Amino acid sequence: MQGIIRTIRDGSGFDILLLGLALVYLVTFSAFPIVYNIIMSLQTVDMFTITSFKRPFVGLANYYDIFSQPIAATVLWNTVKFVVLSIVFQLSIGFGLALFFQQDFPGATYLRGLFLAGWIMPALVVGAIWKWLFAGDFGVINYALTALGLADDRIFWLSDPNVALYAVIIANVWLGIPFNMILLSVGLASIPRDVYEAAELDGAGPFERFRSITLPLMRAQLGAVISLGMIFTLQQFDLIAALTQGGPADSSNVAQYWSWQLSFQTYEISLGSAVSVLMILFVIVVAAVYVRSTRHEHSY
Repeated sequence: MQGIIRTIRDGSGFDILLLGLALVYLVTFSAFPIVYNIIMSLQTVDMFTITSFKRPFVGLANYYDIFSQPIAATVLWNTVKFVVLSIVFQLSIGFGLALFFQQDFPGATYLRGLFLAGWIMPALVVGAIWKWLFAGDFGVINYALTALGLADDRIFWLSDPNVALYAVIIANVWLGIPFNMILLSVGLASIPRDVYEAAELDGAGPFERFRSITLPLMRAQLGAVISLGMIFTLQQFDLIAALTQGGPADSSNVAQYWSWQLSFQTYEISLGSAVSVLMILFVIVVAAVYVRSTRHEHSY
C-alpha cells in the first residue's frame, strides 16, 4: 500500500489514479444503473416491491406487456417521427449554416456564437420559451402566421392532437441546430482549401464541388452527427415535459416520456424499465453501426 501511495506522490502513478477514478465513476453512475435497470425489467417491480430485494422474476413478460399496451403503437410511431424529423431538419439546417459560416464575411464569428446561445440553455427554459411562442391566444407564432396571411385562424399548437407532436419537433429542431452546426463546421474546416481551388480550376461549379468533394470528405462527420443526434433526441425529456406532457391524448407521447409515466405516474416500474432497456438497445445498435461504418472507411 505504501508503495502505491509513494508512486502516486512522485507523479509516476498519477495516470493510474486518474484511470481508477474514471473507472469508479463509470461503474457507479453508468454501469450499475444500467445493470440494475435491466434486472428490474425482468422482475415485477411496483410501489409495493420497490424497497424489497425479493421480487418475483417474470423473465420477458414485461416486454410482452409493453407491446400489448393500447398506446404502444402510438408511442412507437410518435418516437419514430420525433427522431427522424428532428434529425433531418437539424442536420440539413445545421449543415446549411455550417456552409454559410465557412464564408469569410465581417462578424461571422460573433454571429456563430449567437447561435450557440440557444444550445447552452436548459431544455426546460427552452420549453418555457416555446410554450409562450406556441400559445394559441397570444402566441407570437400565431400572430406572425396571421399577419403574413399564412393562417386564417388561430392554431392551438399544444392542445391540438394533430399538431402537438410537430410543435415539440420544431422546438427540438431549434434546440439541436447549433450542435449540428458546430460539429459540421469543424469537419468543413478540416477539408483542404486547395482541393476546392483545383476543382474550380477544372470547371466544377458549386453544386458539383459540394457533391464530389464536400459530401464524401464529410461522411465520417455526418455519421457522427446523425448518431449523436439520435441519442440526444431519444434522451430529450425536459422539452416534452415543459410543452405537452405527452398530450393531448398521447398524441405527442414518445418512448422516453412514456417510460417516465410508467415508472413515476402509474408506478409500473418494471414496465418503465423495460421501455428504457429497449431504448438502450436501440442506442447500442446505432452506435455499433456507426463504429462499424467508420472502421470500414478507415480500412481503405
